[in-house]
Amino acid sequence: MPARQERRMCPRHQNPRDARSGHDGRCHGRPEPRQLLGALPAPTPSRNVNLPQPRPRSTRLALGWSAALLAGVIQLGASWNARAAEGLALVIVYDTSGSMREMVTTATGKKSPKYIIGNRALEQIIARIDHYATNSPVVRTVHAGLCIFDGREPRAAVPFGPFQSARMLDWIKNYPGPNSGTPLGSAIQAASRPLLASKLSQKHILVITDGQNTIGPDPIAIVPNVQKSAEKGGTPIYVHFVAFDIDAKVFSPLKKLGVTVVGAADETQLNQQLEFILEEKILLEKETPNKP
Repeated sequence: MPARQERRMCPRHQNPRDARSGHDGRCHGRPEPRQLLGALPAPTPSRNVNLPQPRPRSTRLALGWSAALLAGVIQLGASWNARAAEGLALVIVYDTSGSMREMVTTATGKKSPKYIIGNRALEQIIARIDHYATNSPVVRTVHAGLCIFDGREPRAAVPFGPFQSARMLDWIKNYPGPNSGTPLGSAIQAASRPLLASKLSQKHILVITDGQNTIGPDPIAIVPNVQKSAEKGGTPIYVHFVAFDIDAKVFSPLKKLGVTVVGAADETQLNQQLEFILEEKILLEKETPNKP
């Protein structure tokens, strides 16, 4: 049997007397206003939208995780930048003054102009740096430049930038010979500029000279300024002098400032001293900063 459909009684006609009056208990008219109001949801308490509302616990947890993740990303980025800045920045100051035409003893016991011996030494330096940069299980960043004397001023024979051995070797091959003064202090100052601007962590100036400063400021006045500027930048610049066919005592005041000073009387000693500076001071970074 079909289920009996329950009658819904109108509240106004639930009195039993209505049955006797012939009313069937169902409301066929318009419901009273109280019926409609009773069906509405309870009013929501008013809230002042201008006051800060407490965040749900789930939102606070999400914000906490986001902050932690952001801090980790920042730390990782800083660590990456530090690794990317690791590398060697080197400027070689090569004496091209007229005195480099003078004769000295070669490795075979013969006589040769100092600039010819110096050129051979430069080629060995370039080969050693090239080996350092390319023969390693890890990538090594090397930037280098070559600064020479040009009359009364220094000049970038090979501008500072990513190391390219071919460019330096080409300069040596086409070098006509020395014919200049000795602006040694100005050359050190010029060599320091790209190093101060470099983001690499290991910075060196290697000077090969056969004489004292003759033009412009003396190195003893320039080196302290370079050291102070490097200290402000957070990365020291090391300066190394090879006194070729000149008494190294001439540069003793520089030694007191922390500059490496060595002497070489002939080709054999020049090669030995350059190897010492490259292996013990520049490429292996065994040196610690010396403050004047």
